[in-house]
Amino acid sequence: MKCSRNGCGQEFDPASNPEGSCTFHSGGPVFHEGLKSWSCCAETNKPVLDFESFLALPGCTTGAHTAEAPKAEPARSTGISNYKDPAPAPTNADSAPAPPPPPPTIPPPQPKPVVYVEEPDDLTVPVAPGTQCLRTGCKKTFISDEASRLGDGPEAECQYHPAPPLFREGSKGYMCCKRKVLEFEEFLKIEGCKKGRHMFVKKKAPAANGEAVEELVTCRVDYYQTPGQVHASVFAKKADKEKTKIQLLEDKVELDISLPDSKRFVRTLNLYGPIKPESSSITFYGTKIELLLTKQDNRSWNSLEKTEQDVGHITFGVSGRTGTIGGKALVLDENNKLRSAA
Repeated sequence: MKCSRNGCGQEFDPASNPEGSCTFHSGGPVFHEGLKSWSCCAETNKPVLDFESFLALPGCTTGAHTAEAPKAEPARSTGISNYKDPAPAPTNADSAPAPPPPPPTIPPPQPKPVVYVEEPDDLTVPVAPGTQCLRTGCKKTFISDEASRLGDGPEAECQYHPAPPLFREGSKGYMCCKRKVLEFEEFLKIEGCKKGRHMFVKKKAPAANGEAVEELVTCRVDYYQTPGQVHASVFAKKADKEKTKIQLLEDKVELDISLPDSKRFVRTLNLYGPIKPESSSITFYGTKIELLLTKQDNRSWNSLEKTEQDVGHITFGVSGRTGTIGGKALVLDENNKLRSAA
């Protein structure tokens, strides 16, 4: 049987299951401003940024293995919303201006397909048996090069999620597929939506000019929005401002961030809506980089990036990485008003 406790997941024999054979997390996950930790050991296991490091945090409680569904507390966020309702609109119909004539029918532009950049497995680095695949959603472990890397059998097939997690107003899922759940334990069970090859070792960038080999890492990106702007936070601690390159374009943001210890974060954000690069800005802080993106229109963004499915309408306010809450009305541009009415 396979242990269902958070942080364990090992196979065990019910007939030989002594107390202390299982190490797990007795509490629930805590998500705050991009940082991730467990409520039962936030002091001993310091919060981390990327989701893979969060799942790798060692357990803090010992006991016997169990196959029963875990009863840990749900994931919680310590963020505080500072949103204030706008002043109510006047209700006197006589004083209201006449509505403008309807705009001409313009077909909405076709969205570009979303492409997720996936890192290959570094086949030149040996892997110890039992090492788990680094791709999100894959549960398989390394057996041998022939079975797990080079062969075409079932052990070499990786079923995973190519896109990051998507946490929105209590629901949890991935940007690459439609399934959404409420409980964190059910989120961990969502099967991957793509099949391919495993990645047991991240491929490092080649060395240049005798410098140390760079390691490609993942940084968490959170955001919230107002009617005219999008505030995006890239949690890249101690980023080197001189070596970092960030390009703001009308439909995307290209990130190439240099981090300590020869680490590097490279990602392209395919933005949900168009922005004005000339009136947008970039600010570096000790723990993150703030991107202030000025919208070309005042419509609500359903997410920071274009996704392969509709994640639902988002209203203005302050919340976490997946959007905004607290608003009273959805704001659309003229093309989206026509599409919504249809």
